[in-house]
Amino acid sequence: MGNVFYFGWEVSLQEWLQQALGGSATSVISFFSAFGEEVILIAILGFLYWCWDKEFGKFVGTSVAMGVVFNPMVKNVFLRRRPYFDNPDIKCLRPVDGDADIYDIAAQGFSFPSGHSTNGTAVYGSLAVWKKDKKFWALACVLLFLIGFSRFFVGVHFVTDVLCGWLLGSVIIGINCFLRGRLGEAKMYGLLLLVSIPGIFYCSSNDYFTGLGLMIGIFGGFLFEKKYVNFASTRRPVMCVIRLVCGLAIFVGLNAVLKLPFSSEFLSNGSMAAMLVRTARYAVVSFVDIAIYPMAFKFFDKTQADKF
Repeated sequence: MGNVFYFGWEVSLQEWLQQALGGSATSVISFFSAFGEEVILIAILGFLYWCWDKEFGKFVGTSVAMGVVFNPMVKNVFLRRRPYFDNPDIKCLRPVDGDADIYDIAAQGFSFPSGHSTNGTAVYGSLAVWKKDKKFWALACVLLFLIGFSRFFVGVHFVTDVLCGWLLGSVIIGINCFLRGRLGEAKMYGLLLLVSIPGIFYCSSNDYFTGLGLMIGIFGGFLFEKKYVNFASTRRPVMCVIRLVCGLAIFVGLNAVLKLPFSSEFLSNGSMAAMLVRTARYAVVSFVDIAIYPMAFKFFDKTQADKF
């Protein structure tokens, strides 16, 4: 399943890099992929939203929500197969889903454009745009290069996947900035969700349905929190650590709990029912973390204020 298209030099360069830099350098280069993956990006979003500056976090969170949905929507239009699918000399050194077969397209997703590059640009680029600081721009550029290079090196993306991932992430930031200054939050979130819904009818990979659930939960959580919770940000180090650790624990733990009613065979069979369950699971988890979990902040801040 999928389409095969690439420039010959992309494959040649990829094969040469894996041969020249393989071995001990593999784990080091592969490590930089983590900066474009779910755990790190959620940790950054959580720190900004729960701790440092809620509005800053909402700006970055909006970019994240668009990135995790728009990227797989584009992927499922081009349906580009990953490099190692059709080039046996290219090794898959870091699969997207380590628990699934590396040739399972539903689990591993399509190749064009790179999701890590898109989401990394959406997050680190949003940080730089919000702060308007040369140091943040420099950090963003370095991280994005390392993320993109690592995705190419580990064999899961072509160079053109990475370049177009950076471009898509930049467009997402532009859309975020443009709409934020012209629409209210509810209208903005509603419009972005409306644009994202058509993916249900043609996307066949897990990443879209995961992203759609995250978008629903994040946007719904932002609106709910603003109306019913309205927690205060904190920059006290100990409180920041507590909020962040507990929030990440809720994300991971609740996600695992919500899987329990379903068999592993059902969750991995690629049916529409399984995909919608995935969407619902991520929507609930992200909504709880964004809107319900912060309800505990006021109580905890009052009871622990004298200790920290």
